[in-house]
Amino acid sequence: MGLFDRIRGGDGPRVAFFGIDGVPYSLIADNPDRFPNLTALADEGAGGAIDSIVPPESSACWPALTTGVNPGSTGVYGFQDRENGSYDTYVPMGRDVQATRIWDRVTDAGRDATVMNVPVTFPPQRDVQRMVSGFLSPGVEKAAYPDDLRDHLQSSGYRIDTNAKLGHKADKTEFVENAYETLERRYEAFSHYVGQDDWDLFFGVFMTTDRVNHFLFGDYEQDGPNKETFLEFYEQVDAYLGQLREQLPEDVTMVVASDHGFTTQQYEVHLNAWLEEQGWLDYRTDDHDALTDISEDARAYSLIPGRVYLNLEGREPRGSVPQDEYESVRDDLQAELEALEGPTGEPIAQRIVTKEEAYRGPHDDIAPDLTIIPTHGYDLKAGFKGHDEVFDTGPRNGMHSFENACLFVDDDRARVDDVDLFDIAPTLLDLLDVDADRGEFDGASLV
Repeated sequence: MGLFDRIRGGDGPRVAFFGIDGVPYSLIADNPDRFPNLTALADEGAGGAIDSIVPPESSACWPALTTGVNPGSTGVYGFQDRENGSYDTYVPMGRDVQATRIWDRVTDAGRDATVMNVPVTFPPQRDVQRMVSGFLSPGVEKAAYPDDLRDHLQSSGYRIDTNAKLGHKADKTEFVENAYETLERRYEAFSHYVGQDDWDLFFGVFMTTDRVNHFLFGDYEQDGPNKETFLEFYEQVDAYLGQLREQLPEDVTMVVASDHGFTTQQYEVHLNAWLEEQGWLDYRTDDHDALTDISEDARAYSLIPGRVYLNLEGREPRGSVPQDEYESVRDDLQAELEALEGPTGEPIAQRIVTKEEAYRGPHDDIAPDLTIIPTHGYDLKAGFKGHDEVFDTGPRNGMHSFENACLFVDDDRARVDDVDLFDIAPTLLDLLDVDADRGEFDGASLV
């Protein structure tokens, strides 16, 4: 138990969830000597590879993981979204998530939740025990509630995120140092509030893993100069998770998971440049840099990651594709995208899913018409400034993958087999003994 033994008899079981953004299961399984703590967690409980969601992008994944439902229900499809009837786009924040978060269910059950550094949670909710928002938050001062949480985090040098711009430099030394510093501050904050022992659900996310993967994962998979640096960083991640596990009281189940997998990136694919090249996308002027600049002649456009929309009459303001031609035009575009090959001759699309296949719920009307799951190595970009080339390279050598996310549950009743991201929320609620209607989720409990 905690230092003074937690005196909260009858409150039910508790859960501590630690997110490791973008960590692939194969990285852990292939390097058990580097991950002794996660390996032990799998051996003593359960662990394995799981699928992410469509699209496998953090801004869409974390709302799905924390609600147990797909973007058609959360209303969040990616880093940049738009509403019907407009070409204006916005960056989804916490209030844009339209489905019920797991910590809200815990609070509604009369129990307490501490939530730290979860992407797409800004501004912090004031109806939970404590929360500091994560990715895309402007800073601790505005991202933490209540005041004592904010004051503690500010005094301890807590950081919302790693400085990813440092990863653009050829020499990764400064970037790695910044990543270590961010990771250490995150661990210290998690450890401090785990030690408060006053919560029923602790939900915290290490985002730095995703940042390191974007700039060093190719070194790991292809024996690059930073391979050992990469593995040493992950040894520290695993050590911190082991220390947190040792710190947890006996009535707490530890769960660790990532929101998507990772793989080596070889090319950036500028989809809007390809759509323009193939006559699908057109702009009103030569000076264009936003979705609002497309013309009435445009038939399709793309938003990251790999989301493709028809410029549909009645939905888009200057829609050019008639409603009665929707399916035939979409079929033609899908066939052309399936035939698009990269510089080395393989298709850039591993598969392409329609909106009906991937999304369902009250917000599926804003879903992309097609979503491309790319072949490993091809990172799908959008942007409306235009590019001379469809295929390009950039500073990143790692990219997200749909498959090969990870899940570990410190409970030998759990199964991690044929699992996806939607199963995590109902599993956590089951472990917490918080009642919920199974029909409310796209997944199911694993215990």
